[in-house]
Amino acid sequence: MTAGGRTGRPPLTEERKAEIRLEIARAAVDLFVTQGVAATTGEQIGQAVGVSARTVWRYFPSKEACVRPLFAAGIEAVADCLRAWRPGRPLVAVFEDAVPTDSRLVAGPDRATMGALVRLTRGEPGLRAEWLQSYDEAEPAFARALAERSGLAADDLRPAIQAAMFNAALRAAVEHYAWRVADETTDPATAEAELTATMRSALAVVAEGLA
Repeated sequence: MTAGGRTGRPPLTEERKAEIRLEIARAAVDLFVTQGVAATTGEQIGQAVGVSARTVWRYFPSKEACVRPLFAAGIEAVADCLRAWRPGRPLVAVFEDAVPTDSRLVAGPDRATMGALVRLTRGEPGLRAEWLQSYDEAEPAFARALAERSGLAADDLRPAIQAAMFNAALRAAVEHYAWRVADETTDPATAEAELTATMRSALAVVAEGLA
């Protein structure tokens, strides 16, 4: 019994809520890949995680929205990389240092999950909408990071334009890798090298306008 006289489970911490959201996201992608988005239900997603469908809908408004945590984590990680980018250092070097150690940049087990998810966005309108929405939300986050790096005001036009350039290049690189290069049969070491090469090429292009 609690001090207020109530019984029951203690409330979930914000950290645990975030973990549940990520577990739901991974389970949803696995189901989407194996049986398709249309055939996947909230009940199935919940069962894969060990929660009820009601819990799934408490966290997400639709089954397609279940993938949002995977996108959001990547946005936060990229913004952190932009803040860490120091004058005179190649932008690609910042990301190459971060990818092996920061799981938000789809290092490790989430890389295959993210590759499968991005491939699905090509033919699933609901997932495509979530994918594009994530980049729409990313742009101001990237602009704030670039403004902070340059010592400019958050509402300055220059970091806003730079963020738009960077955002477009990043999406183009990820889609190029997921749609044209990576697939489920790609050897992990080969996939790692191909992703690194794709990101290096995209970042080299965009850095020309961000230096």
